[in-house]
Amino acid sequence: MKTFRRLLFLFALTTAFGHLMAGEISVFAAASLTDALKELTALHQKNTGDTVQLNLAASSTLALQIKEGAHADIFLSADEASLDMVAGQIDPASRRRLLSNTLVIVVTTDSPLKITAPADLAKPAVHRLALAEPQTVPAGVYAKQYLQKTGLWQGVSDRIVPTENVRACLAAVESGNVDAGIVYKTDALNSKNVRVAYEVPAADGPVISYPVALVKDGKNLAGAARFLTLLASPEGRAVFVKFGFLVAPEPK
Repeated sequence: MKTFRRLLFLFALTTAFGHLMAGEISVFAAASLTDALKELTALHQKNTGDTVQLNLAASSTLALQIKEGAHADIFLSADEASLDMVAGQIDPASRRRLLSNTLVIVVTTDSPLKITAPADLAKPAVHRLALAEPQTVPAGVYAKQYLQKTGLWQGVSDRIVPTENVRACLAAVESGNVDAGIVYKTDALNSKNVRVAYEVPAADGPVISYPVALVKDGKNLAGAARFLTLLASPEGRAVFVKFGFLVAPEPK
C-alpha cells in the first residue's frame, strides 16, 4: 500500500494546476456506484475543470469492453474477478480495495410479503425472484453464493429472473414484475419504491469488494490520478459513506 500512496501523492501534486491541465477522464464503474459517483464527479469537475465521463454498467461487461480496446482511464469494479480479467491492462501499483457493501432482500413498499429469514424465499408466495445475472454480474454472483451457502439455491433457482445489472434488478422489483429481489443495500437505500424485507448480516454474506485501478493505456493518466485521489480521500470516502457504502481502511 506504500507504493499506492506514493503514486497518489505524486499525481496529486498536479491538482494545484488542475484547471491548466484539465481534460476528459473516462471512468468505467459498477452500476451500483451511480449515485455516489455522480456527486463525486460534479465535485471533481468543479474543483479541477476536468470533464468526467462515466460508463456505468455491470463490472463484467465493463471488463470485456476494456479487453476489447474501449478507452478507459479508471476502472472501479464491484468485484475482484472483473478487475482480474484485465490485470494486464491496469497499473498494478494503483490497484487497491476501495469499498464494500452488503446484500438485502427487497420487495415493493406495498408488498404483503413478510421475509423474516432467507428460507422465506423458497415459500410459494415468492413466484419470481430477481437477481443480477448470477453467472457473471458481481451482484448476482454474490447473491448466488449467499443462496448456495444457506442451502436455498436449488429450491429457488427455477424462480430466478436474471437481469443485466443490479440497477435493472432493483427496477424489476420496483415495477412489480417480480415478487422480490436481492440487491446491494446501497441500491435499496436510494429507492423510494422498495423496502428492505431482510438484511443479510455481513458475517453471513459473501465478502463484497470494490477494487479500483488506473488503466495503463488511459489517455489522461494525470487527470485519472487526480480523480482517484479524490475517491480515496476523506472527502470522497465521506460521500461513499453517505450513500451507504462501507469504506476499506486507508492505505498505509
